[in-house]
Amino acid sequence: MRTIDEGTGGQGDARADDTGEGRSRAPRAGTTTIPAPTRPGRAARAGMPTLHLPHAGSAPSPRAGAGASVPSQASTGVAELLRGPVRQARVLLSVPAAVYLSVPTPQGPDVVGVLTSDAARLPLGCVLFRPANGRPLVSVPSGAPAQVGGGRIVVGDLVVSAAAWWDPRPKLPTTRPALLPEGVRQLRVALYGEGVPHSAFALPGLPGGPSGPLAALRGAVRRADLDAALRTATRLIGLGPGLTPAGDDVLAGTTAGLVLLGHPAAERFGAGVTGLAAGRTTELSRALLRHAAAGRVSGEFAAVLRGLVGDGALAPAISALLATGSTSGRALALGLCTAIDLVDRTARPR
Repeated sequence: MRTIDEGTGGQGDARADDTGEGRSRAPRAGTTTIPAPTRPGRAARAGMPTLHLPHAGSAPSPRAGAGASVPSQASTGVAELLRGPVRQARVLLSVPAAVYLSVPTPQGPDVVGVLTSDAARLPLGCVLFRPANGRPLVSVPSGAPAQVGGGRIVVGDLVVSAAAWWDPRPKLPTTRPALLPEGVRQLRVALYGEGVPHSAFALPGLPGGPSGPLAALRGAVRRADLDAALRTATRLIGLGPGLTPAGDDVLAGTTAGLVLLGHPAAERFGAGVTGLAAGRTTELSRALLRHAAAGRVSGEFAAVLRGLVGDGALAPAISALLATGSTSGRALALGLCTAIDLVDRTARPR
C-alpha cells in the first residue's frame, strides 16, 4: 500500500461560468492511503499529510450496463453525501472537464462534481486520475438521472468511487493568521495592476462606475462596515453570466477569506450570504457559497492563502488562481482582497 495524493494529475478549471475548461496550476491537499499510481504526486514528494477516513459500508452494485468503478480523490466536503444512503440525483451539466450532479437532501439540493485531473479542485469535487480528452465525461444530457451514495457516483456508464480523500479547508498556522505584508502587496498588484487605483478595477459582467456594486463594496470596506458589505451582497448575488456568476465568486472569496482569516463576524456574514443565495442564483453557485461559509475552497484559492502566511511559493499560486476560468479566479481574488481589508480594518485601532 502506498499513499496517493492530488499531485498525480494536472490542474485546471471546472468552475462555474467557464463550464470546466480553464487551465490553472495549484498545490493540492492530503489524501488517504490506497494502492498508488507508479509515479508519486507533488504532495507526497512535499511530505504533505495524509487524511484518513474510515471505510464506508459495502456499496451497492452499479446499475446494469454501468462500467467498472473509476477511483477518484474526493473532497471531504462531500463525504457525507458519498458515504450516505444512495440518493437519486440528476445531471446539471456534463462537459469534458466535469459533470455536476444535483443531489436532493433533507436540507435541500446539494451538488457533487466529478472532475478531471486538469480541472480546478473545487471543494465539492471528486477528482479523477486523468485529464479531459475533449469529449464530455459522460454522454448524458442535463436532467438525466444519476445516483450518489454508498461510496459511489453512478451517472450514465460512469461509476466513480472515493478511493482517497482531500481536505478543502486549508490548514493555516492559527485561527487568526498574520499575513506577510509583501505577499498581500504582491496579490494586490497582480490583481489590480501596478499603479492602478482599486477604484478602476472592473470585472466582465459586473456593472462598473461609482454607482456599481463593486464601488459599494469598496466603500463598505473603507468604513470597515460589514453590514454595508452584506447589503452589497443583495446586488452581487446572481450577477453575471454562467453557472457561477462573477458576483457570486466575489462573495465566495470574501466569505471564505473572512472565515479562514478569523474575522469575528465571519459566521454572520457567511450565513447572510448563503441565505440571500436561495432562489437568486444557480444550484452550483449556491453549493459553492455554502462551502465558502465553512472555509472550504478550491485548491487554487487555498494555495494563495498558504503562500500569504509563508507556506509555499506565492507567485505561482497567484498566477494559477488568476488563470482560473475567464472571470472566476479574478473574482475570487477580489473577494479575498476584500476580506483581507475588512480583517485589517477590524483589527486596527480606531
